[in-house]
Amino acid sequence: MDAAFSALAHPTRRAILARLAKGTATVNTLAEPFDMSLPAVSKHIRVLESAGLISREKDAQFRLCSLNTQPIQDIASWTEQYRHIWDARFDVMGQLLNDLKERDNESGQ
Repeated sequence: MDAAFSALAHPTRRAILARLAKGTATVNTLAEPFDMSLPAVSKHIRVLESAGLISREKDAQFRLCSLNTQPIQDIASWTEQYRHIWDARFDVMGQLLNDLKERDNESGQ
């Protein structure tokens, strides 16, 4: 899971995963929207592959990439066990912000 979190830390890699969520794509197709060299995009793809987030296969002269959903499902399951803690903290923060807003309104600001 550490490798997956590390891979997800970069916006280019998250964008590649978002594109692959729509279906299999070639490396060239994945590289199109980015203002970087093909070797740079390939490096991002290798990081995603090493993390198990994508797989690559060769089809004739093309390298096809596809999304592996299991690591993302593992991350979702892991984070779900902490949801009640985050929800409680956000509820407390929301109440504090409301209290501050009411106090500012009462003081005429």
